[in-house]
Amino acid sequence: MFVKICGITNEEDALLSVALGADAVGFIFAPSTRQVAPGAVARITARLPGEVMTIGVFRDSLPERVIEVAANAGVKGVQLHGSETPQQVALIRPHVHFLIKAFPAGSAMLDRAGEYEADALLVDAPNPGSGQVFDWRVLEGVPRTNRLILAGGLDPDNVGEAIARVRPWGVDVNSGVEATERHKDHRKLQAFLLAARHAEAELVDRQESAQASETSELYDWEEDE
Repeated sequence: MFVKICGITNEEDALLSVALGADAVGFIFAPSTRQVAPGAVARITARLPGEVMTIGVFRDSLPERVIEVAANAGVKGVQLHGSETPQQVALIRPHVHFLIKAFPAGSAMLDRAGEYEADALLVDAPNPGSGQVFDWRVLEGVPRTNRLILAGGLDPDNVGEAIARVRPWGVDVNSGVEATERHKDHRKLQAFLLAARHAEAELVDRQESAQASETSELYDWEEDE
C-alpha cells in the first residue's frame, strides 16, 4: 500500500512521516494556505532518504513551469491537480520519475483517464483539499488499468474502511493528520500509518484465503479407491 503524506511544510514533519513508514511526502506549489517555496522544499528533500518519493503538487501550471519548479525543489515526481490535458501531461512526463494525475470524484474526465501518461491516478473529493469524504461507490466504474490513489477526507478512523472497500493501490492524506493547517499531528500520523498497514495486511490475508479456497475447489484431493 502506497501511503503519501501531503501538505508537508517543514522538515520535522517530513522526517517524521518517513520515519513512521510513509512511502511519499507531498509539497504543495499550487495556491494554497499550505503552499511552500521551491527553495524551502529543496532544503527538505536534501535531508530525506533516497528511496522516499517526493512529490510536488501543481494546479493548472504551464508544463515549463512544472518542470522548472520540480527541478529546483528536488522533487522526484509531480501531482497535477487541475484541468491539465493529456498533451500537457505528455510534455512533463519525461522530466520526472513519477507522475500522478488527480481528478475530482465524479469527474467525466475519469472515463478518459487512460489517455494520460500517468503512473497513478488520484481521486479526491469534488472540492479538492476540502478534507471531505466522498461516496466511494463512484469509483466502482473507474478503470483499474492505472494505479488508483484514494484521497479526500481520509483520517486514522476511516482509512481502514476505505482500503477495505475501495482496494486502492495507495492512499493520500493531508488535513486528516494535521494539528494545525501547516503542521502535522504526530500521533495522528502514527495512527494513520498503522491503520493503513493493518488494513493492507487484512486485505492480503483475505485475498490469499480466497485464492486458497478457489484452488481447493479445482482439485479433488481424495485418492481413487
